Amino acid sequence: MEIRHLIYFKTVAELLHFSKAAEQLHISQPPLTRQIKELERELGAVLFHRNNKRVALTDAGRFFLAECESLIQQLERSKQLVRQIHESVSGEFQIGYISATPLASLAKILQQLNQQYPLLKTRLYELSTAKQVKALEAGKLDVGILRAPVSSTQLEVTSLRQDPFSLVCAAEQSHSVHIADLARAPFISYNSGYAPYYHQQFIACCHRMGFMPQVMHECNNMHSILSLVESGLGIALVPSSVRHQYPYLKLRFTELTDIPVHTEMVMAHHRHTEHPALASFKALGHLF
Repeated sequence: MEIRHLIYFKTVAELLHFSKAAEQLHISQPPLTRQIKELERELGAVLFHRNNKRVALTDAGRFFLAECESLIQQLERSKQLVRQIHESVSGEFQIGYISATPLASLAKILQQLNQQYPLLKTRLYELSTAKQVKALEAGKLDVGILRAPVSSTQLEVTSLRQDPFSLVCAAEQSHSVHIADLARAPFISYNSGYAPYYHQQFIACCHRMGFMPQVMHECNNMHSILSLVESGLGIALVPSSVRHQYPYLKLRFTELTDIPVHTEMVMAHHRHTEHPALASFKALGHLF
C-alpha cells in the first residue's frame, strides 16, 4: 500500500464520484479505478458499492476512511516536525486568531518575537474557532487564539481572558436595556454555523435577561458586526474587551455586569508541536 492509494481513496470517499475525484486528482478515471481495485484487493475488502447511478461507501469503507484521515493527518504532522527541525527559528510561525482578538496586543507580541527571532517569518490567519481547531490538529497552524470551549484531546489549551458581554448600539442611539425593548430590537451577530459556541453563549446571555433575540443580520467577523451596528441596522451583544479595538467606530457600549455569562479567549497548540518560538509566544500571552 502506498500513500497515493490513501489519497485516491480519501478523495473518492469524500466526493462519492469517480469522475470528479479523478478530475480533482488530475488523473484520468481508468487509472484511478485500477488503484482503488488494487487497494481493495490488498485489504481483502470492498470499500465502495458502485453502479451506473451512484457510489456509496461500505461499512468497511467508512471505517477505512476514518483510519485514512488519521494516517494522512499524522503524516502531515511528521512533515511539519521535520521542517521545524530543519528550519529551526529561521522558518515560519503560523498563527491563527479570531476576529475579536485584540490586535494591538497581538502586534506587541509579534514585535517581541521579531526582536527575539529576527529571521522568523510570522504568518497570520483570521479563522473561526472551528477552523482553527482543525488546522491545529492537522499541523497547519503552530498556535491559535480562539474561543472556548475547545473540544480536542490533541490540543493543549491555555486561558487568556474572560469577558462579560456588553450591549452595543450606534453612538447617536440610546438603546434601553429593558427586556421589552431588547425583545423587539433587531440584533446583529455571528453566523451560528461559523461560530457555534459563541452563538450559544450569545443566546444564553439573552435568555438570562429573559428574552429570545431577533437576529436580523449575521456576519463572520467582529468588525463587520460593529460596522453594521454603527450604521444603525441593529444592536449587538459582544465581549466587553472589543470596545477598545475599534476607536474610530462611533458606538455606545453598556456592560452587562449583572449577567453571569462570560466568553473566554484561549490559546491552543498541538501537544506535540516543537516550534522553538512557541514557548516565547505562550510566555507573552499575558499581553492579551
